[in-house]
Amino acid sequence: MQDVQLDQLDVRLIDLLAAEPRIGVLECSRRLRVARGTVQARLDKLIARGVIQGFGPDVDPAAVGFGVTSFVTLEINQRHGHDPVTTHLRAIPEVLEAHTITGSGDVLCRIVARSNADLQRVLDQVMSHEGIARASSIIALAQKIPYRVLPLLRSIAGPGPAGSGAASPAGSGGAPVADPGGSGPVGPGGPGSAASAASASPSEVRS
Repeated sequence: MQDVQLDQLDVRLIDLLAAEPRIGVLECSRRLRVARGTVQARLDKLIARGVIQGFGPDVDPAAVGFGVTSFVTLEINQRHGHDPVTTHLRAIPEVLEAHTITGSGDVLCRIVARSNADLQRVLDQVMSHEGIARASSIIALAQKIPYRVLPLLRSIAGPGPAGSGAASPAGSGGAPVADPGGSGPVGPGGPGSAASAASASPSEVRS
């Protein structure tokens, strides 16, 4: 994958969309003090190049009853390989993500459960595959830093285009900001939304 060079305008646009996913393209241009066409072009570019991969919503598993988070390291029987184990793990809803790793283990998983007893049930289900030889688990006590990328993007961004001012303070209320140009909010909610933008080809995303 080719590296995408971001500038300050790209980062400010991502920052604004992260804070207000349902904001419209027209309102983005007003906040960022650049032309609406510039905002749309930057959004198209960021989607097409895989920098923006979705527009939420972000869901907290604890809020829907899965308050236990565990990081589980799996050791794989090498004769089976990773693919059958990956297919097995993908079928378990409580496995939120899995990564192949270096070191003594082979796969690191993030798993959620409703309780410690429920975690045992999930671990038994994980271990039911013959390709998994051993598992070791660690239960997370408290999240100190949530998953984030904006500080990283801010640290690597180059200078923005001349004439682009700082973003205006975010509006209040959190309601979708309508786009008089006809596209509606950028976030979920219909044609021209960022949710549909993420699944459409860049040439189809127009506001």
